[in-house]
Amino acid sequence: MKKILVIHAHPYDSSYNRALAEAYIKSAKEAGAVIEEIFVTKLHFKQTLDFGYTKRTELEPDLLQAWEKIKRAEHIVVVSPIWWGGIPGPLKSFFDRLFLPGMAFKYRENSPLWDKLLTGKTAHLILTMDTPPWYFALVYFNSGIVQLKKNILGFCGIKTTKTTIISPIRNSSQEFRNKWLKKVEALGKSLS
Repeated sequence: MKKILVIHAHPYDSSYNRALAEAYIKSAKEAGAVIEEIFVTKLHFKQTLDFGYTKRTELEPDLLQAWEKIKRAEHIVVVSPIWWGGIPGPLKSFFDRLFLPGMAFKYRENSPLWDKLLTGKTAHLILTMDTPPWYFALVYFNSGIVQLKKNILGFCGIKTTKTTIISPIRNSSQEFRNKWLKKVEALGKSLS
């Protein structure tokens, strides 16, 4: 059985992002996956690094539980909107506080290089935005996607195997949304 962790980044329970995550989860369970979930905006933790990375702030119980889920996962599915060209603030804070030196990566002594401590895990990004994908790529250079895929997950060794961009959401028809729910359901069934 594949162990999949779904990370929800949208704060609104009735959001389209939530519907996408539920479609994925339902079909992945039917395909035999073991699913765990993290609702980032429901976690209780301090969202700032008061000391940067010079001194560690103790991890709150919600972050410790989230870390255990990340360690157990073989595949991580991040369902998130792209706002202002990047991931929402709470999701960024989640990674800032949890993907720490010695946990998610480790700097090598007297070297600019580092060890990726989450190697062997894969990820699938399911992202919504209002900007058309071609415009986001051409004008914004896929900023939020690069941030999540390379600067955060890849830095720690998690290989993003699939990125699904659903856009534009603003003014989209119910037909458009239903079509994507079916596509995401199929992705869950294939466990990708």
